[in-house]
Amino acid sequence: MIIEYIMPIFDGVMDIFTQGGIITYIILFVGIYGIIIALRKIAYLRKISEVDTTEILGVVTASMERGGAVEALKQINSFKNPISRIISETLKIGYKNKVEVEESMEQILIVEVGKMTNGLGTIKTLTELAPFLGLIGTVIGIWMTFKALGVQPDSAAMAEGIYVALTTTIMGLLVAIVLLPLHTYIQGLIEVELDKIELATKMTNWGYAVVKVRVDSNVECALEALQEAEGVVNTRLISDPYANIKVSFKPSMLDKSISNIILEKCNVNAEITESKLKQ
Repeated sequence: MIIEYIMPIFDGVMDIFTQGGIITYIILFVGIYGIIIALRKIAYLRKISEVDTTEILGVVTASMERGGAVEALKQINSFKNPISRIISETLKIGYKNKVEVEESMEQILIVEVGKMTNGLGTIKTLTELAPFLGLIGTVIGIWMTFKALGVQPDSAAMAEGIYVALTTTIMGLLVAIVLLPLHTYIQGLIEVELDKIELATKMTNWGYAVVKVRVDSNVECALEALQEAEGVVNTRLISDPYANIKVSFKPSMLDKSISNIILEKCNVNAEITESKLKQ
């Protein structure tokens, strides 16, 4: 029963491609190719948007309370999306200076935006190309019609030319009608992700940081170097199995990493054993 309904439709579709000519097949290929690219892009964007930004930031906050920036880095590495990668860079304040962190964030943003927008231009081109291909088919159909009129008036030949013109026009418009909403939908998904990235960047604009540093020698010099550094609010010696200096600073004012500040003035290596960041 179902086959009796399907077969006439199938025969009609096959007749369209048989009578429509090679232009119809080209338009069909353009449409299928565009839909494949669009569906793959939608799948990718939906995958990276599965985890909400607030969830990632919640994990960062909870991890920061337990073990600081290092623990937060370990926890968010499992998310594997643009937001987690950008937040990872913001957690490295202290290990890097603010310029290095900002440059790393910018590089990651460029790469991730490239991944998100890759293929979007192709979909747009195919959307615009399909109606023009249909127009070519229309011109060919009209040419066939006038040729039949000029050489030897033949109603069958005229009908064939008109059929080609109408078929290719409809196919071209149909492909454009399908691809245009997909293109718009993908653009919307990309804009949502970019808004999330902007929000994450603002929410991880740390206003205050506390790190513990271990210096194996020349501790007094290291303490003095940190006290003189721009952005450092407070430094003091501590008794800790893994560190001997505690530093409080404003990340936005840190021109050099904590380790580099000590290395340049005292020529000794320093290791950050713990880092905690706060708004």
